[in-house]
Amino acid sequence: MREDICSIPVNEVFEPKEGCPFCRMRDMLEDRMATYITGAAMMEPDVRIETNRLGFCTEHFNQILARGSRLSVALILESLLAEVKGQVFPESKTPLKKITAAVHSRQENCFVCQNIQQNMRHLLDSTLNLWQTEEEFRQLYAAQPYICLPHYGLVMEAAQKMPKKNFVPFEAQTTRLSKAYLEELNGDVTHFCRMFDYRNAGGDWGNSKDAIERAIQWLTARPPVAQQNAGEKNR
Repeated sequence: MREDICSIPVNEVFEPKEGCPFCRMRDMLEDRMATYITGAAMMEPDVRIETNRLGFCTEHFNQILARGSRLSVALILESLLAEVKGQVFPESKTPLKKITAAVHSRQENCFVCQNIQQNMRHLLDSTLNLWQTEEEFRQLYAAQPYICLPHYGLVMEAAQKMPKKNFVPFEAQTTRLSKAYLEELNGDVTHFCRMFDYRNAGGDWGNSKDAIERAIQWLTARPPVAQQNAGEKNR
């Protein structure tokens, strides 16, 4: 397979064949962005202006806290909190509507999310191009375990720009990867529920023990944080 600066990161994402490849793509971008924000970008005024303006969502606050030193995160928060103070609690009299809009903006925007969305679009374009031009990549794509629901929608939206002769087989293959796993999950979740029937006591759980977690991850593109013992009933 021919490789260039655009195809190399896509190939690296698809090679492991573990879970949803587009979740791995997002995870790769998030890891790089969180590391960059708490490292090299710390001293870049343009980046700091944007992080102060947009802030971070809960998911990405957790990621930068996990990757950066406590000092680097504190420095980011120092200027971010000062920006919030000026917007939400200004010295001069400001219309309440403007203040509440600033609060809502903080809840709806995230510097990392915005950058991930932009970079995902670029990588999706590279993915579609590789699928259309490289037989080896088409085989690699077809061999993926599944595509989660949110990324199925994202990929299908991006794929609409493909010529119809390419879109039709691509749509069929992508749908197969997502739908087949949904059907597998449906069966595993149903089996999990049946194992709580007294008539199935001591029976084989099969692949259903982690069906709840896998179903949530397929539906949301994120693994659940809470974990339960498969044999425990809710209390």
